[in-house]
Amino acid sequence: MSNKGMALFDDKRDMFFSICDLGSQWSLEPNTSYPGGLFASVGQMGMGFGASPNSPNPRNNDGTKPPFSDLFVKYLPIRVIELPEGEAASTKKKKKLELKLKIKIPNPSLRRLISGGIAGAISRTCVAPLETIRTHLMVGSSGNSTTEVFHNILQNDGWKGLFRGNLINVIRVAPSKAIELFAFDTVNKTLSPKPGEVSKIPIPPSLVAGACAGVSSTLVTYPLELVKTRLTIEKNMYDGILDAFLKILQREGPAELYRGLAPSLIGVIPYAATNYFAYDTLRKVYRKIFKEEKIGNIETLLIGSLAGAISSSATFPLEVARKHMQVGALHGRQVYKNVIHALSSILEQEGIHGLYKGLGPSCMKLVPAAGISFMCYEACKRILVDKNEDEA
Repeated sequence: MSNKGMALFDDKRDMFFSICDLGSQWSLEPNTSYPGGLFASVGQMGMGFGASPNSPNPRNNDGTKPPFSDLFVKYLPIRVIELPEGEAASTKKKKKLELKLKIKIPNPSLRRLISGGIAGAISRTCVAPLETIRTHLMVGSSGNSTTEVFHNILQNDGWKGLFRGNLINVIRVAPSKAIELFAFDTVNKTLSPKPGEVSKIPIPPSLVAGACAGVSSTLVTYPLELVKTRLTIEKNMYDGILDAFLKILQREGPAELYRGLAPSLIGVIPYAATNYFAYDTLRKVYRKIFKEEKIGNIETLLIGSLAGAISSSATFPLEVARKHMQVGALHGRQVYKNVIHALSSILEQEGIHGLYKGLGPSCMKLVPAAGISFMCYEACKRILVDKNEDEA
């Protein structure tokens, strides 16, 4: 059984084709070409022509000649071809897959750096309001609940207040994510055994690669993170990014730019390791279950979000301690000597609840951010390809 399809219009049934869902019946011979130019008129739609293209004087069964049949045969070129069953659908699918944007970048490292930078910028901009609310909740500067902080920011600063510090956040996250993903791919490929080889290390390579990626990006971009936090909390003290940098250097010294680095590094190692390990593992599980090598954008979004939820929940107390140490002695706040001192002081003053204050908005921000970041990264890798290579 074969379906008769036409190169010009969609074939919906045997010996019948539709134009804008208005039927026009015409007797067609397989593997036959019909000359003439393209002619179409709305007034002709839906008419039963009943004309044989091989007949010089086409007529209906009752002997009458249908209107416009001469024009139809003369100006509408159609070639009827025989298609095996199901081939028409597969042809449409192939055409859809071919409509892709491809940008050739021969250097694989540069491709990953660009993809990571774009992914970081897009993801952080999408969740900037949640990041602002989370930071205020952690330090308790604008309220004790998500709703209270949200209303206070809108009342005092308007909608711009929700995106305050987003520029510095994007400037920080874009290179950070680029370095992070580049380091992860490089270390993971180096440690991963080739087919048939014995594993080089006793633990999963993605776990070690994730930790190395987090440390590398943190060391490079931490000063921007501190400045971003100061701009969010002390909005009236600084006039901008450059002014914040200069004032911090003049008043508190260069070491202040790395205040809270220890808890940040301690927190980023388990977070990044868990995040990348979970993401890599979930992708492998997906491929094994669904028998598909390529993973779609929606699936990548969900897998990345789940990986972000696992990693952020496990390391949240260290994030709280880091934020408290970054704020320092502003507004008479307590100055913490180290990570243990910060954690013990928060636990003593506020209880276990204090270590998880802001976990809700944190997950609301980190979970979609991780998903969006991974989705954009994989999408960019499919766009940025080598001359003869399409990265999966």
